[in-house]
Amino acid sequence: MVLITYDVSTTSPEGRKRLRLVAKQCVNHGQRVQNSVFECMLDPGQFQILKNKLGELINKDEDSLRFYNLGNNWNNKIQHLGAKKTYNPEDPMIV
Repeated sequence: MVLITYDVSTTSPEGRKRLRLVAKQCVNHGQRVQNSVFECMLDPGQFQILKNKLGELINKDEDSLRFYNLGNNWNNKIQHLGAKKTYNPEDPMIV
């Protein structure tokens, strides 16, 4: 489990575009738990690919990305209070 957070400057049209692109990549790899916070179940290879892709999308002078590796025992490291209930990504999904 990797927690990904970002802060993308939106003071320009280019910044707003970067924000959309970063969010889209994160949505494709995990679940949004706050506006700019995603929980992602990634193996080391997937994590490196996503990290590189996000690094290419941001402006390193204006934007910020943070990655928190919660590991395999992530259930013991996350506590939640309030709205925005999420699903357990390790549970079976019926499509």
